[in-house]
Amino acid sequence: MRNIVVSLALAVLFSLPALAQEGYKAEIFGGYQYTRVSPGDGFGATNLNGWNASVTGNFRSWLGVTADFSGGYQTIDGFNTHMTNYLFGPTISYKFDRIKPFAHVLFGESQATASLEDLGAGNVSAFAMAFGGGVDAGVTRHLAVRLFQADYFRTAFNSEGQNNIRLSTGLVFRF
Repeated sequence: MRNIVVSLALAVLFSLPALAQEGYKAEIFGGYQYTRVSPGDGFGATNLNGWNASVTGNFRSWLGVTADFSGGYQTIDGFNTHMTNYLFGPTISYKFDRIKPFAHVLFGESQATASLEDLGAGNVSAFAMAFGGGVDAGVTRHLAVRLFQADYFRTAFNSEGQNNIRLSTGLVFRF
């Protein structure tokens, strides 16, 4: 799985110079992320707070490919939980003056780490996918605010899988 993630990341990076000249060639997003995780197996849902960053290379004014990276964290009574995600896929969008709604379908890997103070950590990796979209509002030619990004976020840490929700907001730099 890790080789697939690395290959997709390299494909996104090496395709940036070949992008079309219309609209923005690339968009870089960074901001806050909230994830509602439903682990299953008798465990209750939990909330993770963290970061979300992505790079989108646009082939057309309405079509791009996105590399999305995120991390969520929580500590309760000395028990630390971390989830890191590496997702890639197509993004479609349409620009209305300063407002730009978008939708994406992303696939990749999720890594979860759990530790209890000084007792060490356990780490597992699983397939992950996100279906969703959001709205960016332009501030200047090269800066926008991501008003929201909402994703149905599915992970497969056990045979049943987990149905999660991921919400993000932040800044978008356009080039």
